[in-house]
Amino acid sequence: MSKPYTLEELLSIVVAREIRDHENVILGVGIPMTAGALAKALYAPHATLMMESGLIDIKPLLPPNHIADAHACRGFSYATDLFSTFTMTYRGFVDVCFLGVAQVDRFGNLNTTVIGDYNKPTIRLPGSGGAPDFISYAKRTVLTMLGGQFVEKLDYLTSPGHLEGSGSRDRSGLFPKGSGPTLLVSTQGVFGFDPETQEIYLAKLHPGVSVADVQREVPWTLRVAGDLSETPRPTDDEIDFIRRFNPANSVGRALALELSLANLAAKGGLSSL
Repeated sequence: MSKPYTLEELLSIVVAREIRDHENVILGVGIPMTAGALAKALYAPHATLMMESGLIDIKPLLPPNHIADAHACRGFSYATDLFSTFTMTYRGFVDVCFLGVAQVDRFGNLNTTVIGDYNKPTIRLPGSGGAPDFISYAKRTVLTMLGGQFVEKLDYLTSPGHLEGSGSRDRSGLFPKGSGPTLLVSTQGVFGFDPETQEIYLAKLHPGVSVADVQREVPWTLRVAGDLSETPRPTDDEIDFIRRFNPANSVGRALALELSLANLAAKGGLSSL
């Protein structure tokens, strides 16, 4: 059994495992940057990590405070500008990007603009930033959902996923063939997109989560993979790296978890993630 771990650590590790060696990767702050650093260190040493601001082939040192935080890197191969980074995406040089989700529908279309009516919103969200460009032109997109929600209809369409599904994204002629969201990682599990219909489906459950738990958060009858499995546990090496790289988000909660588990073990009732 590996070390106890936090949910934030598990999500970062699941995302990191989606980065392949020799890929060009656009990273934002938060989980994507931690995941990129982890992948570069352990299993994708030749991946080229890029910040949206134009820092190319970065060597992550610690979590950045913003998308142009050069002080968070041990170094980088070269620096360009935000316009050039977007141009690289348009020209097909970006293999994978990572986007956070506020609202997502069954075909991976995203809202990060407003909750409620646009003119009188319940919540005003951060907006689009580079999300529409990256999901439109990166070869594939991995979505992360920490506090977002599944909805039948978005309150606002910020970023195009698979549009109406069943190949409608490709037929539109607006995007590279085969692009779009390929995976969504939530606090409950990992979701894929059907290659024919592009509808989202449940592929893996995080430890301790049931299909019923996930279905309660989805307003339609969720499709479930026939080979549904449990999200693999993190290895000790993965956990150790994240705690060195991002101790502010990991160590305190991890130590609290270890103490809780130790107390449970002493009482004969050990259980963990």
